[in-house]
Amino acid sequence: MSVRGIAAAFGAFLLAALPSGGGNGSRLELKYVAIVARHGVRSPTWENSRLNAYSAEPWPAWDVPPGNLTPHGRKLIELLGSYYRDWLAGERLLHLAGCRDAGRIYIRADKDQRTLETGRAFSESLLSGCPIEVHAEPEGQPDPLFSGLRSPDPDRALAAVRERLGPDPQELVAKHREALDVLQSIVTVKTGRYDPVAVTGKGKSIELSGPFATGSTFSENLLLEYAEGMQGDSLGWGRLTREKLEKILEVHAVYAELMRRTSYLARARGSNLLSHVLQSLDQAATGKAARGALGRPGDSVLLLAGHDTNLANLSGMLGLSWKLAGYQPDDTPPGGALIFALWRDRGSGSYFLRLRYLAQSLDQMRSTSPLSSSTPPESQDLSLPGCPLAACPWETARQVLQRAIDPAFAEND
Repeated sequence: MSVRGIAAAFGAFLLAALPSGGGNGSRLELKYVAIVARHGVRSPTWENSRLNAYSAEPWPAWDVPPGNLTPHGRKLIELLGSYYRDWLAGERLLHLAGCRDAGRIYIRADKDQRTLETGRAFSESLLSGCPIEVHAEPEGQPDPLFSGLRSPDPDRALAAVRERLGPDPQELVAKHREALDVLQSIVTVKTGRYDPVAVTGKGKSIELSGPFATGSTFSENLLLEYAEGMQGDSLGWGRLTREKLEKILEVHAVYAELMRRTSYLARARGSNLLSHVLQSLDQAATGKAARGALGRPGDSVLLLAGHDTNLANLSGMLGLSWKLAGYQPDDTPPGGALIFALWRDRGSGSYFLRLRYLAQSLDQMRSTSPLSSSTPPESQDLSLPGCPLAACPWETARQVLQRAIDPAFAEND
């Protein structure tokens, strides 16, 4: 595998839109990356006894407890970690030989088994032979970095989602009936009938009822079966094809768009995370310790092992959107990551921020395909709304990120 080839394949998007000039001013260097990643392939979070109440036949058994990272999923994260290592080494941000960079990489994981093991898989693959400490909060309360600092106001949340649903929520079923019908034909006997779509208050939270709520879970479970490499009747009872999978993921995307990317909900749940990412980027740009930054001045890499909800929240807050081949718009598959890359112009000393979304394709996950410059993950560079340049000057980018954060839902230190 060519280290330089990976650097060129992964880094070309970053360099293309950066300002250029004569002499030293045209030489650019990668100074810091913050990678917010979803955990790898896991088993379904619902017990089979609960899932079977909705299906015509029993769901397949998994070899790990509900919601846990699988050995296959761990291997896929290791492949991603090796890919990141070669890219960052090619950009001279890390060294392939020795462990000198282990102290310049900060990994933080949520407290679930799937996120902790994802963090450990990255730890073992980012620097071969040099395990990196994986930071996590003590057992007990949820980690506010990933779960949010405070709960959103249920009345405001209810109003925000209802506004997006419009006066007739049932139009959503008509718009996505084909995807719902395909999913129904795989999971149960096809009837073409669906419960009404509605969003209601449930204590201190809100709940979406109707086919998109349960359908989101079922389509995600079928994605996990495919990515895990299941075969025969274990793969959607023998009724799931690659083409059908791409179609039914539409159901999951609708649910995520409403319940995770709606602006108020996204800001309430994601502001604390984005605030810490922003302070970490600012610390890297200034070289001075910043309150709320994760890691220390002089670090090269921040890697956060979280959930698809975190990625959906951040993209909803910032107005980001992507479409990777084989996925629905704004899909957040296992191992997918939002990458904040900070570059410096050596001549002027100015910093620029570029964003990118990256994920293995479903077939790369299914076959455990090695990643290289010739077989890279799927990826797309993203524009930051509010910044007219694809490579956004750091001070402008900093303001855009700051405006997206609701201080009522972010820690002050």
